[in-house]
Amino acid sequence: MSKLLKSILSAALVASATLAGAQTVAKNDDYKLGAGDTIKVQVYQNPDLSMEARVSESGSISYPLIGSVAVGGLSIPDAERRIASALRSKDILKQPQVNINVVQVRGNQVSVVGQVNRPGRVPLETANMRVSEVVAAAGGIAPTGDDTVVVTGTRDGKPFRKEIDLTAAQQGTDDILIKSGDTVYVNKAATYYVAGEAQKPGSYRIERGMTVMQALAASGGPTPRGTMNRLRLTRTSPDGAVVQLEPRMNEPVKPGDVLFVRESLF
Repeated sequence: MSKLLKSILSAALVASATLAGAQTVAKNDDYKLGAGDTIKVQVYQNPDLSMEARVSESGSISYPLIGSVAVGGLSIPDAERRIASALRSKDILKQPQVNINVVQVRGNQVSVVGQVNRPGRVPLETANMRVSEVVAAAGGIAPTGDDTVVVTGTRDGKPFRKEIDLTAAQQGTDDILIKSGDTVYVNKAATYYVAGEAQKPGSYRIERGMTVMQALAASGGPTPRGTMNRLRLTRTSPDGAVVQLEPRMNEPVKPGDVLFVRESLF
């Protein structure tokens, strides 16, 4: 296949995906039009009144023969009814049939940053998207990400901040609604380290409720030269002091712990 043909096919696929996304938004009655959205207005049997417009920062569009029409914050069906009403009130059409499609989504977005697979801005395609859905739309949590996310924004004109356990949120607990302009930050997961005679020494993510035995298993366990009997743990206490101890296998692992697998004496 020639490079030119590949380029044409690639462009066609991108255009198809973009159109499909726009049609999905257009058919969703919950989506609220916002500043920056580009919409296509079509009037049945009146092509002269059809147009493409961008929703301004004030939430309005400029429409031929009518002037400014406020559509920001309206669902697509409500915006269709508002334009139809304006056409009737101006005696332009008696029974206008208006259809709106969203060509490009720019308003009603949320920023998803931190340890996700596709950080950036995510469009809120419905009025009731929740934090778990927004994180999923950003590609999900990266391998280095934590289960705890922080949502910041404004609610009732006041600063808003909330930490959410995403594992619990996915089960329906505290899966809050996201508002336009919010920022969702995914923390970096706490880690521990394995050194010495381990099969795969290195840094590892601390899983919920992880014990020393599970931490060692994640690193592949000791090498043929290593032993589990003389394991050493180095831990930094809250006051900054560094302590060394021989941990129990059922002891919880803490962030920053260093597990050292010693060489067997025999």
